[in-house]
Amino acid sequence: MNRCLHKILLGMGIFGMSCLARWAVAQAAEQPNAPAGAAAASVRDWGAKGDGQADDTAALQQAADRGGEIRFVRGTYRITQPIVIDLDRVGTTSVVGDGTATIVMAGPGPALKFIGTHGGTADPKSVKDNVWQRQRNPMIDGLEIVGEHPEAIGLWLEGTMQPIVTRLAVRKSLHGVYLTGRSRNVIVSHCHLYDNRGVGLYLDKLDLHQVNVTNCHISYNGGGGIVVRASSVRNLQIGTCDIEANMAADGAAAANVLLDCTEERSSVREGAIVGCTLQHSGSVPDSANIRFLGRSAAEPQKVGFFSIASNQISDTCVNIHLVHARGVSITGNTFFLGHQHNLLVEDCSQIVVGANLFERNPDYPPGSRDGLVLADCQDCTLTGFQVYNTLAGEGALILRRCRRVNTTGCTILDCDACGLLLEDVHSVRVSGCLVRDDRPAETPPVALRLTAGRENMIVDNLLSGQTEIAPGSGMVRGNYESEEK
Repeated sequence: MNRCLHKILLGMGIFGMSCLARWAVAQAAEQPNAPAGAAAASVRDWGAKGDGQADDTAALQQAADRGGEIRFVRGTYRITQPIVIDLDRVGTTSVVGDGTATIVMAGPGPALKFIGTHGGTADPKSVKDNVWQRQRNPMIDGLEIVGEHPEAIGLWLEGTMQPIVTRLAVRKSLHGVYLTGRSRNVIVSHCHLYDNRGVGLYLDKLDLHQVNVTNCHISYNGGGGIVVRASSVRNLQIGTCDIEANMAADGAAAANVLLDCTEERSSVREGAIVGCTLQHSGSVPDSANIRFLGRSAAEPQKVGFFSIASNQISDTCVNIHLVHARGVSITGNTFFLGHQHNLLVEDCSQIVVGANLFERNPDYPPGSRDGLVLADCQDCTLTGFQVYNTLAGEGALILRRCRRVNTTGCTILDCDACGLLLEDVHSVRVSGCLVRDDRPAETPPVALRLTAGRENMIVDNLLSGQTEIAPGSGMVRGNYESEEK
């Protein structure tokens, strides 16, 4: 019996005991492992051992079934089945620790599974009273989850309203944090999702608006870092995270950030990737740091309205890869070690590539190709970026079968093959660019090559080296062409 309650009852005397006190005694007798009162002090009070040997599943589920604060103190809590928190049944719930507790998931499925019933939108008027009263703001904070089973998952959130996940570490699991169902207003912050076999943060079959992922370390997950698949997501903000090496050498193609909208009824729009480090591993085939996969050439608008800004992006096969995307702004980033391409944009529109640095630092391993390619794209602006020392076999910046692309104020220096290659382009304008190669060579380098096209303008550029312009492909005027070095 709780000591404070025991003293109160002794002070009252057995014959002066009130109905409330008698009820409290009865409740304590029915639950000998839990203290009387509104909440248990910790999961130990529900019988959890936390010794890493005993199966604490039943004790933790008993605590979860009561709702409220589920507090973990120092220890290793081994479980063999998911701890399910049915929010509408148990009411508002938080699962919290101070960083000293580990949950070992020794069975299949999620260690912690939160289930809500939200079916509305992000509009407050669409949220039902029971969601506000019993389900809002489930919190998971200050825990480590370690997978011991091949199908173990760290945290599962389904149909939740305003969940907050902070200071959570998940490793050795299939997936770190898994979101599905209809959810709104999600915050994932200050988490370590590290060394899992699948995805670090997985948004799968999800209808979600407003999700912020900030200040997280998401690395060495074999199936991707942050992955959105078969989902409808709006307002995905990824900021100031370290996201690296989320791909297995013997696994399927993966990316540090993957937005996959190839399935029917899926779309991801209105978001940003800002201030992150995205890197590794260039040795894994078809790896990418950021990969957007849209539906098709007929429906390129399903992924886009995204800003990619002020990131450090390096050391994958393709640093940024866009396919069937519409409305992506890429600016203020530093790129290097794009082993095949720094930037590969295929069948996209409304793409703006601004003042980025595509660099090769001699302190880093040589051999990456680092080229920039836009293929089958239209309505794009390329402006103010700098490219240095690409080793791509055909050219540093390639526009292939593109139309209505405005390329202005770019600097392309000391690159192999040629600086700017235009193949079968229409209504492309190149102006105010500096293209120069001052490396020793037996023959002058090719600064610009235009193989075929129509209604193009090549005007007012500083071009050092050879220029090769197909007859009838457009206007060439006002360029300063020099073979001097």
